[in-house]
Amino acid sequence: MDDNLLLRAESYLQLELVDQSHADELFALIDGNREYLKRWLPWLDNNKYLQNTVDFITFSRKQFAESISLTMAVVYRGKIAGVIGFHRVDWVNHSTSIGYWLGESYQGRGIMTKSCRTLIDYGFGKLGFNRIEIRCAPGNGKSRAIPERLGFVEEGTLRAAEWLHDHYVDHVVYAMLRADWNPAPVSDR
Repeated sequence: MDDNLLLRAESYLQLELVDQSHADELFALIDGNREYLKRWLPWLDNNKYLQNTVDFITFSRKQFAESISLTMAVVYRGKIAGVIGFHRVDWVNHSTSIGYWLGESYQGRGIMTKSCRTLIDYGFGKLGFNRIEIRCAPGNGKSRAIPERLGFVEEGTLRAAEWLHDHYVDHVVYAMLRADWNPAPVSDR
């Protein structure tokens, strides 16, 4: 994987490999959306200070260098709007999963659908993946709409799959196979 990776979704939307130059802006986005994001993301309590974001970026870059994962900043009109990436890359089976989040004020613009489409194209086209999953909590309608919009197949529910602050949540598993992927644009909202 390329150390200077940049993927363009639109002229106003790109995915940039996270690096330390993103730390201040990324932490400000996290901190300003803490209550909004906490409903679905378990890691927020471990990211209370700028240094936590710096450490996250360092860890992400290390995992990228070891071809374990890929974490990218979603940059919309020059501002970081969220994060997207491949988690748990399985090179033996050519599969991975996508995780993502978006600041509340950026919702409803098709940003994450376009970002996912761009990352999926990269995964199937450049990295040779055969299978890409997206997992969402059953009650997270905004997140679930993305794989549904992109034509992913809902394969089932993993019960009590993730510890979320003080309780377990299920995960609905969606998957796309390279043979089924249609890189043509779809409706973004």
